[in-house]
Amino acid sequence: MDAGTPVSDVMSTPLETISASATVRAATKQMREKNINALVVTTQPPSIVTSTDVLEVVAEGRDPETLAVADVMTEGVETVPPELLLEEVAAMMTTFGIKHLPVADDDYIGMISSTDIAAHIA
Repeated sequence: MDAGTPVSDVMSTPLETISASATVRAATKQMREKNINALVVTTQPPSIVTSTDVLEVVAEGRDPETLAVADVMTEGVETVPPELLLEEVAAMMTTFGIKHLPVADDDYIGMISSTDIAAHIA
């Protein structure tokens, strides 16, 4: 990995968001349409819902048509600045056991994922 590559060179943009009151099915549909695996939930502070969260809903036999994103999202997510280096982001993901981190400066501007980092390495 090029240790000098900043997140801003690799992150996905624009940042895709969803409301906490949206259904899990709506989140799933949006992720599929955008070909992504995570959405930032527009709560304060922001939260995240991922494809893994959706898989858990289905595996538990819960109804994605009626279940709200708020019921499955992860609250208080870590963020990274756009100038942070990929090596540091990869270490954070490993430490926290996560695959997605919203990128923020004054506002949320993108998402960096383990897939983005892997694609950059390849």
